[in-house]
Amino acid sequence: MPELPEAETIVRGLRPAVVGRTIRATQVLHSDVLREARARFTRRVRGRRIVEVGRRGKNVLLQLDGGRLVAVNLGMTGRLLPTAGRVSETAPAAHPAVRFRLDDGEALVFDDTRRFGTVECLDQDEWHRRSRRMGPEPLEATFTGSLLHVRLRASRTPVRSWLLDQRKIAGIGNIYANEALFVAGIHPQRRARSVSRSEARALHRGIRQVLRSAIESGGTTLRDYRTASGEEGRYARRLRVYGRDGESCSRCRNEIHRVVFGGRSAFYCPECQPRRGTRV
Repeated sequence: MPELPEAETIVRGLRPAVVGRTIRATQVLHSDVLREARARFTRRVRGRRIVEVGRRGKNVLLQLDGGRLVAVNLGMTGRLLPTAGRVSETAPAAHPAVRFRLDDGEALVFDDTRRFGTVECLDQDEWHRRSRRMGPEPLEATFTGSLLHVRLRASRTPVRSWLLDQRKIAGIGNIYANEALFVAGIHPQRRARSVSRSEARALHRGIRQVLRSAIESGGTTLRDYRTASGEEGRYARRLRVYGRDGESCSRCRNEIHRVVFGGRSAFYCPECQPRRGTRV
């Protein structure tokens, strides 16, 4: 599932392609991705100019003139692809769900194979209410190690599950939660409240390090994810524990283990991430 680095990579790729363009028409090919009525959605975006492309958590935001925005949650397999030569021939929009026709004759396509992603048009008040329900952005200056420690101390859930909760922290999914916990030396099943102040600082550094490195690499492609130019993300080759069960740890050469809890797989090194404080 695309996470913060993938959404940020798409945002950076879309800006030069669509900012300043006006949406002349919208074609909804699969209305199940919309979180509002088709007629209302198309009416609210028609004739609006895209003034900025941004991100909140895992959501790509098309800021429109007139105080509206289009919020796109990529779901598991969603992609946002500008057309007319900017998309790699190896990764065309094979499953288009929504197509925005732009004033320069090109289009912006929301492509989603499994259609778990969502698209909707919101005004500023609607979006602010939605955004307030989300946790802090982990790459912003206001997100500190001290803040992370205070919030962890209030929860008994496993720390990996805590990191996946978008109400606690925005944008982190299973890939980068596992990677950050490895960097910090924290077992994924540790109770959140058992993480010490020094460990929280290490986890804070690990989260930022992993997310920034993934953004620099264009995100992680395991199957469906593509950048705005249709290319695969390059961070998969740098993953140290996620999906590497049975392989040797890059630090200590012990075997990477996999455990399933909370309905999701977690990956860790039992030597580098000891089990103290874990939920039994």
